[in-house]
Amino acid sequence: MNEEKDFLGKEPVGKLLLRLALPTVTAQIINMLYNIVDRMYIGHIPNIGDTALTGVGVCMPLIMIVSAFSAFAAYGGAPRASIFMGQGNHDAAENTLGNCFVIQLIISVLLTATLLIWNRDFLMAFGASENTIQYGVDYMNIYAIGTIFVQMTLGMNAFITAQGFAKTGMLSVLIGAISNIVLDPIFIFVFDMGVAGAAWATIISQALSCAWVLLFLMGKKTQLRLRFKTMGLNKKIVSLCLSLGLSNFIMQASESIISVCFNSSLQNYGGDIAVGAMTILTSVMQFAMLPLQGLGQGAQPIISYNYGAHKADRVKAAFKLLLKVSLIYSTLLWACVMLFPGGFAAMFTNSQQLMDYTQTALRIYMACMLLFGIQMACQMTFTSLGKAKASILVAVMRKFILLIPLIYLLPAILPIDKTLAVYMAEPVADFIAVTFTAIFFTFQFKKVLKEMA
Repeated sequence: MNEEKDFLGKEPVGKLLLRLALPTVTAQIINMLYNIVDRMYIGHIPNIGDTALTGVGVCMPLIMIVSAFSAFAAYGGAPRASIFMGQGNHDAAENTLGNCFVIQLIISVLLTATLLIWNRDFLMAFGASENTIQYGVDYMNIYAIGTIFVQMTLGMNAFITAQGFAKTGMLSVLIGAISNIVLDPIFIFVFDMGVAGAAWATIISQALSCAWVLLFLMGKKTQLRLRFKTMGLNKKIVSLCLSLGLSNFIMQASESIISVCFNSSLQNYGGDIAVGAMTILTSVMQFAMLPLQGLGQGAQPIISYNYGAHKADRVKAAFKLLLKVSLIYSTLLWACVMLFPGGFAAMFTNSQQLMDYTQTALRIYMACMLLFGIQMACQMTFTSLGKAKASILVAVMRKFILLIPLIYLLPAILPIDKTLAVYMAEPVADFIAVTFTAIFFTFQFKKVLKEMA
């Protein structure tokens, strides 16, 4: 392998992480704006803003499912491709790209059909009321058409980043985000299209990003090229990619299930205002989750490549730096949320009642967010090392074993306001999960380093 392609194995780890993580974190921050800008504009529509925001907020579980399926193949395939590149097996890496592309196409068709046929039924089950359901249906009917663009943009962009082209991956997201930010107010307010305008702005923007990603992967600058001859599905490659991607799928898809559990429980105890507050809380949580995922994605090519090349010292150094930076970020954001919850709430609504309600809920919901840097650093490192079972266990522990039962258990046993008890499920689950993950990862990582040596 020539010097240019071996930079992942030779450049200083600190310099390399800065080079790769800065664009991926920037891309995730842009992606965060992409995800929440619709809600920000919708929440400020005159007269109907609060109701429309709640209706679109109930769509979030479905949108999360779409994103989760993009991670199913690609977030398992991209680390595998990096490991193959570290081993010098270019053909296997390129075949992995082609197979994941076909899987994304199949998933896109199935998801589009499902969303168009059953989105109203899903939304009613997810916590919509008769007051808010129409806004959710209007948004999802249009969003479903653009599912293929979401799948291709998020899924295939992971392969651009996995090769070390972090700036190109950032531009993929930047194109869509800027388009969405520009088109949203035009469609929503100038053309007076309301919620439907926000949906059209989103899918048009995703289509532009998708075109950029595919053109790059079929061009001359990429190391792994998307070729027709690599698209024949190989059972072994598909199995390897899906098994590793399953943890990321669980992590993201479970956010959808958890959102449904939160919304249904809050609708029962607090009504539309509690569900509306949850929409804001979920949006603020993305300020924590997406940049941390960006840091992990920046570190992934370094860890995967050097793991494939059996360079244990570089793997260890990359993880330690990832952990340190992740903890600093999560702690700083936690402090901002605790000190200025009203500022975050005001980004999404003009309603003083909803802002007042959200401030208290936000402090409870985000109480243990400062520890989340540990959780994400360990989770992303497991994936980067190709440790599918360990990654799945960590994801399942936090979401299914802890958080979902606590959403229903705490309101029944705590002698406080029922809606506040529901919000409290998040920090309690986070604290226990981070403790488990830190201990489990310590033993597993030492084992990996020993095996490499």
